Amino acid sequence: MGILTTLVFVVIIIAIIATLLIAGKSDENYRSSTKRNAKNLTLIYAVVIPLSFIVLALFIVFFT
Repeated sequence: MGILTTLVFVVIIIAIIATLLIAGKSDENYRSSTKRNAKNLTLIYAVVIPLSFIVLALFIVFFT
C-alpha cells in the first residue's frame, strides 16, 4: 500500500510541475489570453487533490 501512496504523490507532483511549466512558457499575447485558464486549472487542482486524498483514505479504511 505504501508503494501506491507514493505513486499517487509522484503523479500529483509531476502533474503540477508540468502544468506550471506549460503555463509559464508562452509569448505575451498567449499568456494574457490564457491567464484565466491557468487560474481555473489551479482551482481544479485545489479541489481534486484534497478529494483524491479523501478517497485514498476511505479506500484504506474500508478495503484494507
